[in-house]
This record gives sequence, C-alpha cells and structure tokens, in this order.
Amino acid sequence: MKYSIYQRLLRPGALLISGLLVLAASSCKKELVRINKNPNAVENPQPDYLLGAAEKTGADVYWGQSSNFASSQLITQQWAMIQYTDPDRYIFNGSSFSTLWTTTYSSTLTDIKVMMQLGVKQQNNNYVGVGHVLRAWNFQLLTDAFGAVPYSEAGQIETSSLASYDSQQEVYSGILNELDTALTQLDPNGTAIEGDLIYGNNISDWRKFANSLKLRIALRIADADPTLAKATVQQVLSSGELIASNSQNAQFVYKASPNWNPVAANFSTRNDYRISKTVVDQLYSLNDPRLPVFASLPDNNAITKYVGVPNGLTTSDANSLGLANTSKPGSYFLQDTAPAILQTYSEVLFLRAEAAARNLSSEDAAALYQSAITASLNQYGITDASQISSYLNQASVKYDASNFKKSIGNQKWISLFGEGLEAFAEWRRLDYPQLTAAVSGKYGDDIPVRFIYPSTEQTLNGKAYKAAVAEQGTDDLFTKLWFDKN
Repeated sequence: MKYSIYQRLLRPGALLISGLLVLAASSCKKELVRINKNPNAVENPQPDYLLGAAEKTGADVYWGQSSNFASSQLITQQWAMIQYTDPDRYIFNGSSFSTLWTTTYSSTLTDIKVMMQLGVKQQNNNYVGVGHVLRAWNFQLLTDAFGAVPYSEAGQIETSSLASYDSQQEVYSGILNELDTALTQLDPNGTAIEGDLIYGNNISDWRKFANSLKLRIALRIADADPTLAKATVQQVLSSGELIASNSQNAQFVYKASPNWNPVAANFSTRNDYRISKTVVDQLYSLNDPRLPVFASLPDNNAITKYVGVPNGLTTSDANSLGLANTSKPGSYFLQDTAPAILQTYSEVLFLRAEAAARNLSSEDAAALYQSAITASLNQYGITDASQISSYLNQASVKYDASNFKKSIGNQKWISLFGEGLEAFAEWRRLDYPQLTAAVSGKYGDDIPVRFIYPSTEQTLNGKAYKAAVAEQGTDDLFTKLWFDKN
C-alpha cells in the first residue's frame, strides 16, 4: 500500500511537494522535480550547515509545543494547563500532532539525506554515520508516536511521489539495522566533521549515542520481540561503547533568542502551562530534591510551597486557581539556553537495570537502578552524598525486584521530566506510574496511548489511509501500538 507524504525536494530550502503529485503520471516526475526548485535555495550546500540545521530542527520539534508540552507532557502528567485547557482534556484534532510529522519528513530528514549524500561525495564517512544516527532517532520518535510510518521509501521523491508505510515492527528493525550501519561508518580516526551542535564533532560520543539508542530500542521491543531484544542488549553491552557519564548526554544546547529553547520562547509571550499536581505530589511524598529544579514557587509570595495544577480541568476551573497561585516549571527549564535532551546517562542506566531484571544480561539490576537515580540527581546539580543516600534508602525508593516495572517505571518517569515523547513511550510500555485520567477528560477514565495521524493523510490519501488504519487499528488516541503489549 502506498501513501503520499509531504516531502521537500532533496536540497536545502526546496519547496514542499504538494499531495496533488499523487495524481501526476510517472513520466512527469522528472519535470516536477526540476520546476519545483526554490530560486533562493543554496546551490552548493555544505554538510556542516546541513548537520547543524537538522539537529536544530529536530531538537525544536522534540522539545517544542506540539510534540511536547501541549501533548505528551500533558498525557504523562509532567505538565498541566492553566488556560485554554482543551489539550489537557485530550481534546485533539487532525492538526494537533502535525508538526512532528510534517517538519520531520519535509525538513529534518531531507537535510540529513543531503548531508549524507555530500558526505559520500566528499569521502567523509563520519557525516554518513552521524546521518544514520540522526535518522534513527527521528524515525524512533515518529513510530513511537504514530505507529506505522513511511520509513523504507521515505525521501525517494525522484522515483515516486508516494511512500509506503512500514509497520512499527519493521521500523524498529530498520532502525536497529541503520544504527549498525552507522557504527561501521563512524570512525574517530577518520576525517573530521564540522557543524555538530550536539557533540561538538566528537565521533567517539556519536558511537556511544548510537549504541545507547540501540539499547533503548531493545527494551522498547522487549515485550513484543524478546528474542531480538536479548540479542541486541548483549551486542550493545559487549561493545563497551555506551553513554557513560552526564558529560556524554546527547543534548542540543540552545543559544540566546532567536535560537532559544522552545520552552523559553513560549513563556516569553504566554502563560498557559504549569507543572502537574501529579509530579508535585509525588516529589513531595518522596522528599525528592529535584522538586525545586522541576518547579518554581508561585508568583504570589504569600505561598511558600510548590502548587501543581490537576490535569484536565475545564478552563474555568483552571482559571479559578489563579495564575499567581500555581507553579510554573522550574527556572532551569525556562532558560533561553536550557538544553533539549535526546538521551541521558541516567536513561542508559535504567535501561541496563531493566535488561538485567528481564534476564537479558547478567548485570546487577538493583545496583544499576540506584546508579540511574544518582545520575539523574547529579544531572540537576544534586551531588551531596548524604542527601543522595538518604533519598535512595527510603522504602518507597528502594528497588523492588518482585515488580521491577513499578520501581523503574516510577523513577524513570521522574528522570524523564521534560522529555515528553520519551516519557510517553516508557509510561505506555512499563505501565508506571499508574496515572488517573484527566479530571474533565473527554474520554472518561481513558488516557491516550498514541498520536493520531495528521488530517492531511485522510484528505489527500484517503484510500491508502484507510488501508493503513485497517492494518494497524483505528486511527484514534486509544489504539495500542505494536510495542505496547500490556
């Protein structure tokens, strides 16, 4: 089955191809590619500029409003809404999630592809390897959110204006293969790259990120394909190349306006979001030292405690709480230069702990779990040994080998604060923390478990769209994806 997708021509700045190309005869395709040139496009693009652009665009989408704090962070109850609360009540429409889809396909993946092509021409395999890692990360975000997505044929506008959808199982398998390909290309002793705004052109760190992404996918599919999960875990651990400190976290660090963090950009002109009551209550109950990092005290100086907003209030009920009486996210997240975090040392340790708990490795699950929490605390500047020890030794924090999903799920949810899409995927997979649906949610006690496809997929590609959802399941917020087995 074939789908029309919105793809930019394979050059920076080129125009987005209209869905009307579906109607074009194959004999016209070369002419369409020729005439749809942007006269302002760079004729001789350089891979370093394309690399930086792809990283920036991808980070903006991942950390931005549509994919993050207006959707996935609300669903996982990291943030809540104090004004215009429809998204917090799961009232979404066919354009709610379109930014993740359209920008990734039309811009980010296109820049990556051209960068990789130029890397081949320049005989610089490190650009090619970095491109494969970035492709893998972007496709992971897409399939985690939507399920089946164009993967194997995405970006082939020269040969077809259509792109078939691959099942989620096929996409994850393809991502793992692509990361293996990346590792064959990435050579710290090879030709240097430039323009890398994530790792500062450090190829050794890109190799660690590639293996860490493989570990993420291995655990993502652990319930759906335990055999492949185990093989991948063992392969990754034997490599000895994983993110091994907070200094190696994969993150995009923003600069001052206009190249600032999307959260800071939003709060500079709006006042719609607050930290969720779910997070505040949980961190208070654990005496968690990350609370002052994650939340700000209310603007009303008479209130000396952090005040979260219940998720899914009606607009009138939310407004009645008072803008000055509730807690915004912490100043750490509101800074212009706050990083968009792609993957952390803490996450890698949690993944290793879970792999051990599942008998996919012979490592010590409890020790890795404690190390993961410690790494998260350290990430936010909490380094006092006695404070960390006191936190870890609480009965409510100690590792429970009889229910590793509860222990890991609860603590991982805290550590992924701000990383809405990743938190959303892990909450669905581990089923912890056990959240209660939005107070005035549109669907009663049900919480969404996927994003719906952009409405353009229905209007421009109706027949193919219907075939796709017939295979995967109804295109609504509650169709479980392949990896989500429990």
